Amino acid sequence: MSDTSSARTDALVLDVWCELQCPDCRTALDDVRALRARYGDRLDLRLRHFPLEKHKHAFAAAQAAEEALEQGKGWPYVEAVLERVEELDRDGESFLVSVARELGLDAEEFDTALIDGRHILIVDADQAEGKAIGVTGTPTYVIGGERLDGGKSQEGLRARIEEIADRLLAGRDGQEA
Repeated sequence: MSDTSSARTDALVLDVWCELQCPDCRTALDDVRALRARYGDRLDLRLRHFPLEKHKHAFAAAQAAEEALEQGKGWPYVEAVLERVEELDRDGESFLVSVARELGLDAEEFDTALIDGRHILIVDADQAEGKAIGVTGTPTYVIGGERLDGGKSQEGLRARIEEIADRLLAGRDGQEA
């Protein structure tokens, strides 16, 4: 999922393999926000879904995130859900619809999307691709072909992502990023 409406084809891509019921992914939000602030439109942050079986609402949350993207508020929705993981744990799909309502999205359409499963193929494809490249937990980042696993600790990951991004952007621009 990437909700940069004018995603530049020359932007560096950072895939963020995430699960919206994951407390570690909530912790990673600060890093994601810092990366977005530092690089702006030079870095295309793409949410990739990797729902884990141990979280019973994760698959529905991934579908909901895709519906939010379709309605124009993908990342704001993802951040709002991650900020309140405990409520998702407790309330499930009704929480996902209420967050949509809070953000001014069409909550009825959200409910319908969760029932009809219109975004299942996107979530399944992300999960299959993640497994194929060795993602085993969340968050996991992929930038410039390098996979960085953040599951147990985010320690040093943002610095490593910045190091890779700076190097790749400098190579593209012919100057320091």
